[in-house]
Amino acid sequence: MSDSIQRFSSRVSNYVKYRPTYPQLIFDLLKSECDLTSDAVIADVGSGTGILSELFLRHGNQVFGVEPNREMRAVGERLLKDFSNFKSVDGTSERTTLPNASVDFVTAGQAFHWFDREKSRVEFARILEPGGWVVLVWNDRLTDSTPFLAAYENLLLTYGTDYETVNHRQIDDAIVNDFFGASGCRLSVMKNEQVLDFEGLQGRLLSSSYVPEAEHPNYDAMLRELDLIFRQYAKDERVAFDYETKIYYGQLFPS
Repeated sequence: MSDSIQRFSSRVSNYVKYRPTYPQLIFDLLKSECDLTSDAVIADVGSGTGILSELFLRHGNQVFGVEPNREMRAVGERLLKDFSNFKSVDGTSERTTLPNASVDFVTAGQAFHWFDREKSRVEFARILEPGGWVVLVWNDRLTDSTPFLAAYENLLLTYGTDYETVNHRQIDDAIVNDFFGASGCRLSVMKNEQVLDFEGLQGRLLSSSYVPEAEHPNYDAMLRELDLIFRQYAKDERVAFDYETKIYYGQLFPS
């Protein structure tokens, strides 16, 4: 956790190829619950390679992609270069560098668990327009809904370097509600799926910051185990990751 900004630097190529996107139904939710329009200005904090940012850009929103990791930020800039409504920002959740009251929404996709919550809360309140919204999104991989997913989870528990320490599930509903303040927040859950061949499965695994890389003594053993799992559970040379996409949304109130 002490080096959370740098831990994805060597995993960017796999991250951009093999991480899932988010359901388009997010926009139906935010339009009905938060009055989202295409005129809203978004600060996508911890924007990474731009997976969540791109959805808002295609919706017509102006997006500030705030990302502290140089390698991730550079890929996001390259992939989103054709969107005139995108601005890349070298900043953190605790110091976005954005002006006071300059955005309507602060979003974070697969990133909030890396933030300093107390400092980020102060920063989000500073950059949000009065009445603005915070939206925290995770693709939460199901761990036991199929035999394949149970075997994959066991692989992570066996070979992960710090999987149980940095897993985003350490951030539970109580922690998120406390972050929003006295009124808490609302939660919506949507189904999501990612179907992968073996190359995709391996890339998805190696995009995770908590698994061994090539120089680690457990790397080869981990990939052999992954191959066994794939051959045992694949159908038509494919396996499926089932996700629950969790969207926490609300306004910041005093605790």
